[in-house]
Amino acid sequence: MTTFSKRAREQKKAEKLREKERRRDERRDREPEEPEIVTRASIVGEVRSAEEVLAELFDGNAVSRSAAPIPSRLFVGSLSDQTTSATLREHFEEDFSIDEAVVITDRGTGMSRNFGFVTVTDRKDANAVIDSLHRSELDGREIVVRVATER
Repeated sequence: MTTFSKRAREQKKAEKLREKERRRDERRDREPEEPEIVTRASIVGEVRSAEEVLAELFDGNAVSRSAAPIPSRLFVGSLSDQTTSATLREHFEEDFSIDEAVVITDRGTGMSRNFGFVTVTDRKDANAVIDSLHRSELDGREIVVRVATER
């Protein structure tokens, strides 16, 4: 490395340091800026009070949720050999909204395996379905209804 390049590098470093000090001095000499005065309404807009929101909720003008209901799958056991998907659907649709009702059959023989699955439209209704239809009678048999689990 030559002396010339070393000296040039040191001069450049010293110039950067002088520039940094000059900028620092300029910031110190500046007058402080006046703080901007803002209101709550200008930041968040018009906010309703808690009383207004509660009055709206309890006056029957409740805000409805736009999210779609989440279905729930139920296991139905102890089915009769004569039970079909249609009769299973009819039994459950008497009181509840059902998406699907399926009786599981044997692949080889096509005979019922005496259990099936029912998909309830809204998972919030699943417990009510279980409470009302567990141990109810369908095609002469007392059926078992519970939440389906993964294998």
